Parts: sequence; C-alpha cells; structure tokens
Amino acid sequence: MTPVMGVRRRRKTWARSLAAIAAVLAWGPLGAVQEPAAAAMIARAESFVDLLSSQQFSKAVAQFDAAMKAALSEDRLKATWTGLVAQAGPFKQRIGVRTEQRGTVYAVLVTCQFERARQDVQVAFNPAGEVIGLSIRPSPEVAPAGAEYIPPSYAIPGSYREREVTVGGADWPLPGTLTLPAATPSTPSAPAVVLVHGSGPNDRDETIGPNKPFRDLAHGLASQGIAVLRYDKRTRVHAARLAGLTTFTVKDEVIDDALAAVELLRKEPGIDAARIVVLGHSLGGMLVPRIAAADSRIAGFIVMAGAAKSLEDAIMAQMLYLSYADGTVSPDEQKALDDVQKFVDTIRALTPATAVAGNIGGAPASYWLDLKGYDPPAVARVITRPMLVLQGERDYQVPLEDFTRWKSALSSRSQVTLRSYPALNHLFIEGTGPSLPTEYKMPGHVAEVVVRDITAWMRTIK
Repeated sequence: MTPVMGVRRRRKTWARSLAAIAAVLAWGPLGAVQEPAAAAMIARAESFVDLLSSQQFSKAVAQFDAAMKAALSEDRLKATWTGLVAQAGPFKQRIGVRTEQRGTVYAVLVTCQFERARQDVQVAFNPAGEVIGLSIRPSPEVAPAGAEYIPPSYAIPGSYREREVTVGGADWPLPGTLTLPAATPSTPSAPAVVLVHGSGPNDRDETIGPNKPFRDLAHGLASQGIAVLRYDKRTRVHAARLAGLTTFTVKDEVIDDALAAVELLRKEPGIDAARIVVLGHSLGGMLVPRIAAADSRIAGFIVMAGAAKSLEDAIMAQMLYLSYADGTVSPDEQKALDDVQKFVDTIRALTPATAVAGNIGGAPASYWLDLKGYDPPAVARVITRPMLVLQGERDYQVPLEDFTRWKSALSSRSQVTLRSYPALNHLFIEGTGPSLPTEYKMPGHVAEVVVRDITAWMRTIK
C-alpha cells in the first residue's frame, strides 16, 4: 500500500499533464528537520507507531487533524493495519528512523521489522503536532526501486497464455500483447477487453514507476476467462514521426488505435466478437463516449477514472492541488501556476480563426480545438449499450467531483453501473490518506475488488 504525505485536500485535480508542464508536477526533495523539532516529531511518530502495533486505533485516530479524520476512519485504519500484518507477519520492533521537512510539514519515516518483511511507516505532522498524512510501504531493503514485476495474487498461473500481436495497419503499427484465457469445452470463445491508455506516451502495461496496472488487469481478467488486448501507445512508438505533424487530434492519438484493436479481436479465433468491450483509463476513459460513437458494434464500455471536465481545466486543477499540497506556495510553484494559467487562457480563447502554427502545451492547436466543448458525460447519455464507470475516491488526478458528473448524467439508466472505492488512487491501487505523485513510486497492484467487479459486469454482457 502506498499512501502519502499531504496537507490541503483540494480535490479538483486530474490526469498526468502534457510533457510541457510535467516538470512542475514532481515533488522536490525534502529538507532535513532541524533540532529541536526533530526530537519532538520523532517521539510523536514512534508513539504513533506503537499505538498501531498495539492496535489502539482509536487513540491513533485521535491524533489526526480534521481532514485526516474525514479521510481515514478508525475502521479503515484498523483494516489497513490488519491487512499489513496478514502480509508481512506480526509486528516485531522499530529498527530505524529519519526526519524530513518541507515548508510547515514535518515527516518522520519509521522503519519497522515485521516477521516476514520490513515496512516504512511515514507519519506527517503539521506544526501543531497533528497527523496530516500516513504512508505504509515496503522498506527499500525489501522492495528496491526497479524491482522485477511480481504478478498480483489474483493472477492464476496456467490459466492464461500470451502472444505478441500488431495493432493497426502499415501506417501506424503498434506492438501489443493478447492475453487469452485457457479455453474449455463449455466456453470455446471468450469475451474480450481492449485497454485504452491515459495521457502521455504509455507502454502497453501503462507503466508508472514500478506499477503496471494494465498488466495487472490483463492477467487478472484472463484468469477469470476474459481475453485482454493491450498495446503500446502511438505517441510512444511513433514519437519522432508525430513531432513533425502540424495537425494532430485525440482521434489520431487514441481513438483510431482503439478501434483498430477492436477490429483485431473480431478476427481472432477464440474471441466472441459479439462480446468485445473497450476499457478506457483516465484520458482513455474520457474518450470512451467518442469511441462508442465511432463503432456501434462494440458491446460495452468501461470508464476507469475518466475525466469529466475540459483538459485545460483539469490540468489547472491538478497544478493547484500539488502546489498547495504542503500548505504553502513557494515562488517557484507560483511561477509554475502563472505559466499554467497563461496556457489555460490561451486554450480557452482558441478558435479556428486564431489558431497559429506551433505547439500549445505540447500539442498543436488542432488537438485543443478538437476537444473544445467536449462534455464526456453529456455525450455518454446517448450511448445505449452497457457501461461500467469506476472511480478511486483517493484519486487526486480525476477526483470524485468528476465521478459525480458521470453519476448525474447516467445514474437513471438501467444499463449503467457506477462504483467508487474509498481506498483506491488514480491507478486503482490501495492506500490511505491524501494521494501525491510520490505514491506512484511505490509498488502495488490494481485492487482485486476492481478485477472482481469488472469480471462480474462482463458476465452480464450478452
């Protein structure tokens, strides 16, 4: 599990921004806490860990600030700790500690020895000594950065096989992987899912740090009898060629290749062509209504953390969240916010008549004009095929307010299912407390409940 250090809970944020502003999304290194604050915060953190290890969860929650109490109840804290003990074994002792500071946020990382593993418990405090963030993750000695991918427990060895395929034609070929469940006499042909990435030059696994959410989904769903096709994104495979284009839209970036993947599955032996579904994550989820409009034969759609606001508004909201995450805005952060505001103003004022050559925020004017006025939930209202909309409630990139818009637009339709998960982040990986980019550096897996819910929904597709 991979939570977080954070203070302000501005839940107006969204997906990974374009490369032109990505540099300001990362948190810089924290500075060392100076005495005498260090000693006091170390004592508080060690006492807090002792409360967890002795299962005094009500006393632990009593140390939270108001926002943390709202985000992490006593029952959820207990469930998190119980799950940790189930995986790592009983708590043995505290074996190390270090302190860090950023602005008014003090963080203490307490390394703990459990029976089967070491875990780092990071506790963040405000100046009043209240707990404002909590992170529990494997110690680097146990799970070093760049460690080999380990399949999730719900991926059943021997229940599926994989082979390489090529998505698209000769113009824009994309390497991909088709994961096929083992055929049985009762199910000679399998339903199938096409996985559509979020923004940025993603690989077929949608790799972010040590995490591979699309590989998790492929192996988990195939273990339940569902074929999955995933592929490297056009902006990854053909980046140099795309850089020379003066016109480019989300149709070129996402939609055409998703449709090509569906066509590949329709011709694939062992696939039920009448039960092919498109799953879009983040930007891919935002574009599901447009994919649906382009192919009336697709059986259904899954939106995972699909943005419901304009791309420029989402980028600005995300920047605000990250800039205020520690409770203060530095001069560098304010300059970055000013730059993003100029970018947003430029996009809002853009018209075909005012479009000029060159890129805006890393994409040509045609990209932004293509999205102008696009309202994903409103467009989704006219889709008559089944839809499943999923949302992590800890998602700072596509927050709950976006999910609320999907619910408002679609909840009256019997063929639409909407689910949200309190402990999951943008990658649908479990954690506690407010989420930040540092969380994505810690290894985890798409939560098993998500795989179960998708599987159950897929079985309703006829």
